[in-house]
Amino acid sequence: MTKTNGTPTPDAPLTGLRVLDLATLFAGPLAATMLGDFGAEVIKIEHPSKPDPSRGHGPSKNGVGLWWKLLGRNKRAITLNLSKPGGRATLLRLAAGADVIIENFRPGTLEKWDLGWEELSAANPRLVLTRVTGFGQFGPYAHRPGFGTLAEAMSGFASITGEPDAPPTLPPFGLADSIAALATAYAVMTALAARDRTGEGQVVDMAIIEPILTVLGPQPLWYDQLGYVQERTGNRSANNAPRNTYRTADGTWVAVSTSAQSVAERVMRLVGRPELIDEPWFATGAGRAAHADVLDTAVGTWIAARTRTDVLAAFEKAEAAIAPVQDVRDVLTDPQYQALDTVTTVDDPELGPIRMQNVLFRLSATPGAIRWAGRPHGADTETVLTELGLTPADLAALRTEGAL
Repeated sequence: MTKTNGTPTPDAPLTGLRVLDLATLFAGPLAATMLGDFGAEVIKIEHPSKPDPSRGHGPSKNGVGLWWKLLGRNKRAITLNLSKPGGRATLLRLAAGADVIIENFRPGTLEKWDLGWEELSAANPRLVLTRVTGFGQFGPYAHRPGFGTLAEAMSGFASITGEPDAPPTLPPFGLADSIAALATAYAVMTALAARDRTGEGQVVDMAIIEPILTVLGPQPLWYDQLGYVQERTGNRSANNAPRNTYRTADGTWVAVSTSAQSVAERVMRLVGRPELIDEPWFATGAGRAAHADVLDTAVGTWIAARTRTDVLAAFEKAEAAIAPVQDVRDVLTDPQYQALDTVTTVDDPELGPIRMQNVLFRLSATPGAIRWAGRPHGADTETVLTELGLTPADLAALRTEGAL
């Protein structure tokens, strides 16, 4: 895992892959970022006067959106108005030399501009067109506006999140979009692997409402076979106990997990309640979950009498599973994250050294890299289009038309 702040490293596994990122906000663009992190040449295409809204999401510094620095990293930024004839023609020229297009317009929008699969595949039969929308390309909801929040609600995530007597809870970040981004990057690589065999591209249809449902686990199977509907249990689990967050004597919090029976037994010995291990119900995760009040009291009382430092040390010595409940300040100083370089420093021309999450995983022979942070809106338009073969006169004509 490296950062080079420059051109793609020659050993990056996706070097030579060209991706056109037409998407906005999070799921589609984040998938493109993941591809760029491992060497793909990603060209971010934005509307000349309506840039990706993520540039304005969240806090900014000196007028520069910070979220974009993360989401736009390893991408060259150009502007193109696809609804203009010149913009359409230019995209087709770019598509002819691309491997992947990622877009998240409502179904039918590209077709309205005569840029649907028929036209794009004619320009490049090897192209993979990746369509990321809230609800997919067909079905009764296909043309509705869709966001990750709706997926978090529809999928069942919100209904099982929160305390039992409290309202359903939505995550305070783009959970469904991020899961969809991971799935989209996987889908793109799968389609490219198929292209290696067949020589032909295809369409990827990614609905944001679907990947989050997959990661929620066997809920449909449980309901189908048993009529079982999972309910909100707060931090507790129906499958094991103790499993919760507990407050320490110095006012901080820790999280304890006992998914393994042996760990549950170690925790009970550590907190001075070994007799509970001999209870018949303690022998199974479900049995322990049914007696979570007893176990939470035992663990919570012991933890409440000690500082977080002492609690963590005691659990580690006992080989029991625990973690501090950390905010971002803790994350940035956590020794394990530091050892992994999970949050790394990137030199940025606009803001100087900035810290952000590193690439998603480590490859021993062909590592990924952060070559640069998100670029200004349209910063690479002339360079990219000149490389495409457009002349200064061509660029001037496109500007006059409003295509750039």
